[in-house]
Amino acid sequence: MSVTLHKTDLTPAEIVRELDKYIVGQAAAKRAVAVALRNRSRRKRLSAEMAREVTPKNILMIGPTGVGKTEIARRLARLAGAPFVKVEATKFTEVGYVGRDVDSIVRDLAEASYQLVMQEMKARVAERADALAVDNVASLLRVSSFEVRSGRYDDQFVEIEVNEEAAMPFVGMFGNEQMQGLGEMLKNLMPQRKVRRRVKVREALEVLRNQEAERLVDKEEATQEALRRAQEDGIVFLDEIDKIARKQGASGGPDVSGEGVQRDLLPVVEGTVVATRLGPVSTEHVLFIAAGAFHVSKPSDLIPELQGRFPIRVELEPLGPDEFERILREPATSLLQQYTALLGADGTELVFSPEAVRALAEFAHQANRDLEDIGARRLSTVLERVLEEVSFQTELGRVEITREYVEARLKGVLASPDLSRYIL
Repeated sequence: MSVTLHKTDLTPAEIVRELDKYIVGQAAAKRAVAVALRNRSRRKRLSAEMAREVTPKNILMIGPTGVGKTEIARRLARLAGAPFVKVEATKFTEVGYVGRDVDSIVRDLAEASYQLVMQEMKARVAERADALAVDNVASLLRVSSFEVRSGRYDDQFVEIEVNEEAAMPFVGMFGNEQMQGLGEMLKNLMPQRKVRRRVKVREALEVLRNQEAERLVDKEEATQEALRRAQEDGIVFLDEIDKIARKQGASGGPDVSGEGVQRDLLPVVEGTVVATRLGPVSTEHVLFIAAGAFHVSKPSDLIPELQGRFPIRVELEPLGPDEFERILREPATSLLQQYTALLGADGTELVFSPEAVRALAEFAHQANRDLEDIGARRLSTVLERVLEEVSFQTELGRVEITREYVEARLKGVLASPDLSRYIL
């Protein structure tokens, strides 16, 4: 049975409209990823012989931090129901040095794919798992399932059997990630021990629902679907790739986080097969999206072979006060909506005046200009400072945030460079 439940047949224009709900601006980057996702749908309608030859056109995003590079890739993956991993290029070291090897990217992708598939398959059997869990608890309490569902026994204790995770001696002592993967495979082969735990009915139901769902799901089917998705639909976001590019004219000794890492990345991006705990995973049709600010280096400082594997390049625009104001207002789950909902849960109704929103945007832009430009992330820092007193209290009723209130909370901080550097 198929477990794909996502919007895989959207046109590029529809994909952009979906991304517009969460990300302000950056039209060129949105168009590039929209075409990349649509090409996957197109490829699936080709003959098997032609489909093998059509590989993803990887994307290089160039732009300062906090302008939406990661969020575009993450939202794209969520939209497509695709397994997604974000990795920082600087975390890897050249083969032969101690550190993470680039093959771990593929192992992480396979694991993300498996978790995604298991989540979907568990959702399909959730109703049956719930019924079995309730029946189990009802049997232990010697009451009806209806009485268990009523909640009257939620705080009563019961003793249930749960699976004990097998501990693998010695495997955890080694830093090598292949050894960690071997440990996972061995644990799956070992019989699971049952241990008895005394817990409240409310907790028992959650534990038993999960156990029943695990039992009802076909693990082999989940594994095969996870492998297929990792290979056919996987998206890898390689952040900070500019930091492993050697600036022209640079010289020195071994560069374990530079050119050597690039050469190790090359076969993974070109297409290779990596052993994972689920089985071998081919990266030939995985979409790689690399990103970097390229303040010091340039894309041309990457080794030529790696440059050639990222044929699509898009430059993201820096954000100003107008973009910040839109970010605060427009996305489906904007920062203002998040804070309003959070404080609303405690009986405080936050209301932001239009002038206050503009002031927040202007102060965030000023802080980026005077300190370090961290893009839209500055908005969270500014909002935390502005709402610090309100957040500390509860049941305040209606609280209107005006421009005057914003200025009172921020002007003193921004007037002192040393203070603003620590607080904002």
